[in-house]
Amino acid sequence: MGRKRKALAVIVPAVVLAASACNDVPGGAGALPGRATITADPAGHVQKYRGGRTSPPADGGGQQNGGGQDGGQDGGQNGDGQMPGMGDGQMPGMGDPSQTAVPTPPDSGSPDPAQTDPNQPGGDGQQNGDGQNGDGQNQNGDGQNGGQNGGGQGGQSQVKPGPTADQFVDIRQAQPVRQPRRTRAASTGVFTSSCGTNAGQKHSNPDNVIVAPGVQNGAHHIHDYVGNLDTSALSTDQTLAAAGTTCTNGDQSTYYWPVVRLRAGQDDSDRAAQSQVDGNTGSVVTPARVRLQFLGNPRSKVTAIPRFTRIVTGDAKASSKGTANAHAQWTCSGFENRAFTDKYPLCPKGSMVERVLNFPSCWDGQNTDSANHRDHMVFPDPRTGQCPQGRKAVPQLRMTLAYNLPAKALAFALDTFPEEGHDPVTDHGDFINVMTDQLMRKAVTAINGRRG
Repeated sequence: MGRKRKALAVIVPAVVLAASACNDVPGGAGALPGRATITADPAGHVQKYRGGRTSPPADGGGQQNGGGQDGGQDGGQNGDGQMPGMGDGQMPGMGDPSQTAVPTPPDSGSPDPAQTDPNQPGGDGQQNGDGQNGDGQNQNGDGQNGGQNGGGQGGQSQVKPGPTADQFVDIRQAQPVRQPRRTRAASTGVFTSSCGTNAGQKHSNPDNVIVAPGVQNGAHHIHDYVGNLDTSALSTDQTLAAAGTTCTNGDQSTYYWPVVRLRAGQDDSDRAAQSQVDGNTGSVVTPARVRLQFLGNPRSKVTAIPRFTRIVTGDAKASSKGTANAHAQWTCSGFENRAFTDKYPLCPKGSMVERVLNFPSCWDGQNTDSANHRDHMVFPDPRTGQCPQGRKAVPQLRMTLAYNLPAKALAFALDTFPEEGHDPVTDHGDFINVMTDQLMRKAVTAINGRRG
């Protein structure tokens, strides 16, 4: 079976489009049929799951090319194929390759919804059947034809207009942020990596190596990166381990998130044309501050995160697929005790817009990744802070991104998938732990409050 998968990876090119940025399979079903188990063995991680640097896997799991019948069934029926099921070797979302519909250039950030684009994920707004957002109930990636909504028969996605004025709300109307009470056994220390802000967009791309390894423009929106200098669709554990970093403490981990844009601004980057096709227009805003903290657990000490563990938070398809995995918080500096999940905050004068991205921190004790990128690492109970039975508490990453933005409705927006309409509920973040074991031990010691 392994030889057949390798052969298929050679035959079927890795040209699949429209991978989700953060996997959403509500209720998570664990590993997909036919997919290799992912272990904490860093030497074998990429080979077992990702098929190496240049060839995405073709193992019938819907991760990339889906491989016809099996790929379609895993990508569509199981709903968490990391890319749309390919069905009969057809490209997901491409439909009839003779179609050449070209979108009208966006006007004020709101493209004509009647226009479509053959490069977008196909379908009717449900799209993609990808691991982050596939939900087999929508049949996105049907084994017979590449997906009912996935465009195997000619479907093309539309760029959804957005955001809307009612999505911008005064921060003082936000609900309070509730925190679990700490017990005596809590780990209360903090470990911080200082990795810069990606000033000048020195490291950015529309890839997502966690959800769509090997697929360039797999996210269809621009990500900011700090930390590891190698990160792109083609990264592997080996290339990440060999790369430099922007972090002052030598942390080689990769941290990334979708950019925020001023809608009236001009995009002069070499990616502007593709971004416009994807519905993302305006000038990218560099965060004024990026804070990367690793926190403890309110109920217990924490244990180390294995090297090369992948962790995601939020859901890039939450506006179209449901908000079960929407965890990002939108707030303002000085008002961090309250936040929105589904609104952009309008901040008082002198206050910055903040995005707070808390990551799951209850590890299954075995895997560095999972088929839906969620099952191996889940959130603690939001009321008690306790990890589910059989899970180990690990350091919880919190990204806090601060921006100087106008307190004006429609002035700014998040980059999103074309069909998500710049909805703030789709905010998300991604993390690959590439700390050395020594640095991770230092982090755990600091968080647990022991002297090193």
